[in-house]
This record gives sequence, C-alpha cells and structure tokens, in this order.
Amino acid sequence: MCGIAGWTDWKLDLTQQSAVLEDMAETLYNRGPDAGGIFLSQHTAFAHRRLAVVDLTNGQQPMSRVRGDHTYTLVYNGELYNTEDIRRDLLARGYKFQGHSDTEVLLTSYIEWGPACVERFNGIFAFAIWDPKEQNLFIARDRLGVKPLFYAERGAGFLFASELKALLAHPAVEPVVNAEGLAEVFAIGPAKTPGHGVFQGVHELKPGHFLQFSRNGLKITQYWKLDSFRHEDDFDTTVANVRELLQDAVERQLVSDVPICTFLSGGLDSSMISAFAAKKFERENLGKLHTFSIDYKGNDKNFKKSDFQPDPDAPFVTRMQEFLGSEHHYIEIDTPQLVDSLRDAMFARDLPGMADVDSSLLLFSQEIKKEATVGLSGECADEIFGGYPWFYREEMVNAGTFPWSRNKADRATWLSKEWSQQINIEEYVQDRYHQALAEVPHLAGENAAERRAREISYLNLFRWMPTLLDRKDRMTMFASLEVRVPFCDHRIVEYMWNVPWEMKYYEQREKGLLRKALEGVLPDDILYRKKSPYPKTHNPNYFAAVRDMVLKVLDDKSSPLHQLIDVETIREIAKANDPNFVKPWFGQLMAGPQLFAYLAQVDTWLRKYNVRIV
Repeated sequence: MCGIAGWTDWKLDLTQQSAVLEDMAETLYNRGPDAGGIFLSQHTAFAHRRLAVVDLTNGQQPMSRVRGDHTYTLVYNGELYNTEDIRRDLLARGYKFQGHSDTEVLLTSYIEWGPACVERFNGIFAFAIWDPKEQNLFIARDRLGVKPLFYAERGAGFLFASELKALLAHPAVEPVVNAEGLAEVFAIGPAKTPGHGVFQGVHELKPGHFLQFSRNGLKITQYWKLDSFRHEDDFDTTVANVRELLQDAVERQLVSDVPICTFLSGGLDSSMISAFAAKKFERENLGKLHTFSIDYKGNDKNFKKSDFQPDPDAPFVTRMQEFLGSEHHYIEIDTPQLVDSLRDAMFARDLPGMADVDSSLLLFSQEIKKEATVGLSGECADEIFGGYPWFYREEMVNAGTFPWSRNKADRATWLSKEWSQQINIEEYVQDRYHQALAEVPHLAGENAAERRAREISYLNLFRWMPTLLDRKDRMTMFASLEVRVPFCDHRIVEYMWNVPWEMKYYEQREKGLLRKALEGVLPDDILYRKKSPYPKTHNPNYFAAVRDMVLKVLDDKSSPLHQLIDVETIREIAKANDPNFVKPWFGQLMAGPQLFAYLAQVDTWLRKYNVRIV
C-alpha cells in the first residue's frame, strides 16, 4: 500500500519540476513511510511513497520496464490477490521477472494486455502508467473503489493523486469550494457523491473506471459494472458457493511479507474473517493469529442498549478469542484522545467526516501499527448481504430518498438562511438520489418488491459503502497500516447482486444467508448474535467535550463557519444539553455529539485548508 501522485503537461518541461513533485509526495508520507521515489521526464512526472508489504527488496517505485521500443513507468497503490495466477500466464508468454512483487506483475500485465489488464485483476488498486512513445497516461481504479484516486485538469496539464491534500500541494490547484461543493459537505456529507472532488475543478476517478490522457485529451471508460440476471442456483447451492467464495477471499488476502492480523469485534463479519484466517495459520504453521479489538474507557458503565446497538462487544470478543486461540490485543480509548484526534481524522480524510467514528479508528490503527503492518477487516458485509434495517423495514425501504439520510429538513435548519437557499438541501439530495436510481441495472420481469430490493442493494453498494471504504482507507493509511476487506472481493459482490432478497433474508433475519453459510465455522452464539454496529463511546464526557468545542467556535467571531451556519440554532441545540436531542442524521451513528464534532471539523477544515468559498 502506498501513496501516488503525478503530473502530465504538454507545454512544460517537467524534468525541472522535481520540487513540486516532492511537495506532493510529502503530503502522502504517512501512506508510505518506508521509501519514496520520483520519476521525471519531459512531459510526465510521478511521485511515490511506499509502505512495503510484499517483496521488500524488489518492489521499489516508480518502476520502469522495457518492451520492444516502449518504456513503461508505473506508480501503484494497492494489492493484487491473484498475483501468482497472473504471473503463471505471463511466464507462459515468455516474460521474466526480477522479483516476486505484485507491482512488477501489474506493470507486465499492462505491457501484455494494455487497458484490458484490469479485467484480470482481483485486488484493490489505483495506479498510473506512462508510455512516452504513445504519449499516453493510463490510470485505473479498482472495481469497488477501495483505493482512492483524485484528478484535476489545469490548462494543458493533468494532475492526479491518492488524496486531495496532494493535489492541493500543486500550485495550480487552489482550495476553492462553490455552492455545489458545500452541498456535498452539508447535504450529502459525511458521504460524497461518486466522482465528486468537493474542491472546484477536482474530480474523483470513479470505481471500476480507467482513464487515458493523451494529446487528444481526456477519455474515461467504465470497465466494470454489475449485470442483472435470474439467479438459477437453489438455496443449498447458493449457501455452498457463498462459503467457498468467502474462504477463498480471506485466504488470498493473507499474503504478506510483514506481520498481518485481523480486526475482531465479536460480530459475525470480523469473526468469520478471523476464523478462516486462524485455520490457514494453523494449517500452514504460521504461528498464532494476532487479533485486535477496540473499546472505550468507561463503556462498561456507560453502555446504553438500543435497537441499533443491542449489546456491548467485549463479552463476544472474549468468546471468539478463546474459540480461535488467537493472540488478542484489547485497545481501549479514552475520551480526551477521541476529542484530540478529531483534527487529525479530518486531515486524514481531507474533509469533515464521521467524527469520533473516524478518530477512534485512527487511534485504533495507530495502536495496531505497533504490532502489525497489514490487517483484515469485516467492512461491507452489511451492504452485500443485507445487514441494515433499511433493507427490510418498510418505512425505510419506501422512504423515497437515501434511507440512511431521511431527515433532510433538520439539516437545512443548521445552515444560515443565505446558504440554505443557495444549497437547497432537499433538492440537492433528491437529485443525487434519482441520479443513483437511474444507474441501477434493472432486470426485466421483476415485480415491484424485487425491483425495489435491487434498488436498495445498489444504493448500499454504490452510495453508502464508498463512505465506509473511504473512512477505512484514510484512517488506517494515516497510521501507515494497510487494511484489506475480503467482503469486497468483486466475485462475492457479483454473485450476491443477483441472489434474491428472500434468500439473503433467510429465516427473516438480517444476513440470514451469510449466517447459514457460516454454520460450523463459528460458534452459534456468535453466528446468531444480532447485528451491532462499529462501537461508539457512551461516555457523557465526550458529548460535553464536543459541545464545548463547538460553542468555542461559535464564540470566535473570526471563525469562517459563521458565514455558513445558523449560529443561534446550533446554540439552541447545545443549550438543550441532551445527546439525543438531535436524532441520527447519517445512518445510526451520527447524532447530537457527532453533529457538534462535525461542525467543529468543518471549522478546522476551512481554516487549515484556507478554503475560499465562491
């Protein structure tokens, strides 16, 4: 895992621009503290920061290889999980390799197959390849967008980077945000519309797409999308196929030349990954699997049961640790750490985010990094297998908007009158919602219920899930920790896309099919534990701290936040002194404390990035 950046320009001699590339690379240092490299040519320059995971000696970048009269140069962020399969194909075609890195295999794949190489990859990636003979820059991103990639066109130049901060380090990219960018922050946030870069003239390369930049201009191509067809497998066959796919995905993602571990919350998803990993460790004599869990100081006393969070994780973590025989590490976070890390979490994401849900993951990752460099996490099972209440609760299914963001009217009251009118949160969200529905590949002959189930699944995969993947990448990579997400294996997503909801909701239970597929893999009390989301702090001191934080911002007349929000409305919310006064406004985790923290992050973002609003 790494950080990449680059610049192609048809009018400038980029061999004289090393200082700019170094500035861009420096912003990505945390993504790759092990090594760095710069490639300079007349019209294209690359920068790379490396987190060494596989082939520590021969995987340095930028990497160049010669084939005939072409010299190809690569910068790459990611991991291929079918490296050896592809290597065998390339060896049979006469290629030779200098090392065993997936970097060299990826570059050689492009040399052999050109843009079509991406269709062969099982992995997570964002990479760029320069071919000076063809004067062509090729950039691709993995199917589900696990690895980030942003770009901007400026005059005759094209810029790209793993993170927004690296683009902003280039003198041609200014931190300018218009009304649409603010709508992303206040109407869609902490999510983001796919392809949107928030800053003016900045874009995100969408998942499953590649681009080519040549003297003929910019061309973007979608190379992967879901296809809808009738699911022909019976239930027992579906269960067997799901189990086989899950085990294969986990085992493929355990490749590493550095210490590797798993996240373990005691929930179904992380327990499954840990169980398959532990079995492989035992089968191949790899020693004890190291597992990690997070909790908050005082949660044993302050925990409050709810529909979304029915029980604490701690007892189930202990149960799984004993079942696995793993070397377990309990990470406990205190309130002052959470609050202090909100600023770093914003900087890691380059935008206001999921408040303590972000900062806690950042702190967790920093602790894991002391013991391991690679981790496997259970993200995205809920989106793929139907774990959220908005998959089956009628009022959510038929909400007529993003089911995790239904109270748009409340959001509008937080803004100043001027910006509430300019942004028009209700209209902006509904436009984005209908835009998403228009993308759904419907299947002819489906009834209304089946059609809606497919729409809900699509919304989860391509509007909700990217937020969690973005969070996972930014917080973990800011801690120089590579985290892999086996549930995002595209084979699993493609298969489950056409499995009917009745199968997914087996026995009228969320993720019922997944639970059935894991019978015999996990203890029954883990297997049938009711879904519990990523843990949050229940300490009232956190609420008090973020309330005071936002009040301090409101008292500061120089705060740039004043021009955007309705100060008196936010003061009234703070005055209520009730963490439940504001209902969750983004899924089940963003409530009153997160609203205060989010607004404080917006203030920090505006100041630190010197954002200019136009």
